[in-house]
Amino acid sequence: MTLLTETLDWSYIRSLLAVAETGSLSAAARKTGQSQPTLGRHIKAVEMALGTDLFVRSAGGLQLTEAGLSLLEPAREMAHAYARLTTQAAGRDAAVAGTVRITASVVVSHYLLPPIIAEIRRREPDIEIELVPSDTTENLMFREADIAVRMFRPTQLDVVARKIADQPIALYAAHSVLDRHGTPETLEELTTIPFVGFDRSDMILQQMRNLGLRLDRHFFGVRCDQQSTYWELVRAGCGIGAMQTVIGDVDPTVQRLPFQPDLPTLPIWLAAHEALHKTPRVKRVWNILAERLTPDQPG
Repeated sequence: MTLLTETLDWSYIRSLLAVAETGSLSAAARKTGQSQPTLGRHIKAVEMALGTDLFVRSAGGLQLTEAGLSLLEPAREMAHAYARLTTQAAGRDAAVAGTVRITASVVVSHYLLPPIIAEIRRREPDIEIELVPSDTTENLMFREADIAVRMFRPTQLDVVARKIADQPIALYAAHSVLDRHGTPETLEELTTIPFVGFDRSDMILQQMRNLGLRLDRHFFGVRCDQQSTYWELVRAGCGIGAMQTVIGDVDPTVQRLPFQPDLPTLPIWLAAHEALHKTPRVKRVWNILAERLTPDQPG
């Protein structure tokens, strides 16, 4: 089957990939920021150009036909080629102006980045910032972000990564919780006070088990995986919870517990595609992020 590239816009191929990878028009619309009717028109245009159906409806959404499956890998190759082309072109831009897109976790985006972004705008008013709060891994190759703030070491190819901090984590509780239950002074006393935990993630539970506590998920009277909401539950007095000290120590609604078990630190990495890393506007934003996210920097 020959792809009639002369009749197909690149945006149609991108829409085809988005629908194929997400399995529905609605999910693809959320991923791409386009409307469902637009995506539907793009898919129809590809099908008309090829003279065959690429998707069939099923109970679970849209599934690729045999013809659609045969086109998936060539479409991905086109996407990679297009990404390399645009990234290399963007990397040659010498102006300290334009847009820099930053992605970070919801917690970092909510509690740490706003004052840093305000400083970037004061220092570099010609640089526009787009912030993508996300707990998923945004793809630097496909320009879903120019700079990523990660809590793990990035492993993507062609990505420049720099570890800038090991951020301490501590346990906190709202003043009302400690007023009701007292301040724990031992690990055993700690387990007598309500805790906020994660729901589907077992990360907190595993850490507590590493401390020698044989607990299950029902130990947490309130559970939430969305970490920004998790912290708000701690602040509201639902129980003890963990947070980066750079966030918790400056929050007047909570108190860091005097007794602290041995908790791991949280690494902070900056990452950018190597073709963009030295672009003046990206490099400038990178440097300010590194400066402000490194511990013991003035606020």
